[in-house]
Amino acid sequence: MSEYQYYEFQAIDRPLTKDEMAEMRALSTRATITPTRFQNVYHWGNFRGDPLKLMERFYDAFVYVANWGTNWFMLRLPQRLLDAATARRYEAEGGLDVHATGDYVILEFTSQDEEGAGWVEDEEAEGWMPALISLRADIAAGDLRSLYLGWLACAGAGMLEDEDVEPPVPPGLGDLSAALEALADFLRVDDDLLAVAATPSPPHGAPSCKRSLHRRQRWPAGSMASRNRKRRRCSSVCSRAARRRYVPSCSAAFARR
Repeated sequence: MSEYQYYEFQAIDRPLTKDEMAEMRALSTRATITPTRFQNVYHWGNFRGDPLKLMERFYDAFVYVANWGTNWFMLRLPQRLLDAATARRYEAEGGLDVHATGDYVILEFTSQDEEGAGWVEDEEAEGWMPALISLRADIAAGDLRSLYLGWLACAGAGMLEDEDVEPPVPPGLGDLSAALEALADFLRVDDDLLAVAATPSPPHGAPSCKRSLHRRQRWPAGSMASRNRKRRRCSSVCSRAARRRYVPSCSAAFARR
């Protein structure tokens, strides 16, 4: 299978100048570069830039997808809209990393599938940015559900330490918008772990997508064995989490299912 790496940056608050675009062109001769967007696919070789440093300087959003299983998403927000200390309550290495630089906070979401992602279609890779970009405005408005999803992805992957404690569960975790559902998919958050974690979450104040929790709680049709395997797998994750105080409602939630 050939190598596939997809890079896309978006500038939202300020377009790049001609000199800044020239800097980006020096990093890639084949990329699509406009004042608000950089996009390129690599089948061999690597991008010569440092995405985190480019986020610090120029861009407000970044998506990277590789066919060996790496999903990487970053958002930059002014610290006046997102306090770095608040964001760090949800920080979990390998799921959500928080970088405070100058006047900005950069949220770095990552997910790694050790089995690889297999073949990646251009259409699939290009669809992630429009699916996720509205989360920036949501976070700026005080919605912290995406940060919790980053932490939960790390918990579900078994990468938390024994001393780690679950951060505050934000309202509306069981009532996700389309963009939040896309982030959960991008980070490979287990559907049933999310449903369990959402149990203590109060309703979100703003209108949102009512179908989400029902869809995520539904078991695959026609397979009791599949249902039981999935229950055991998620229950195992939740049991470890509960012992470490990650998801305190796990046992009770599974008892009711």
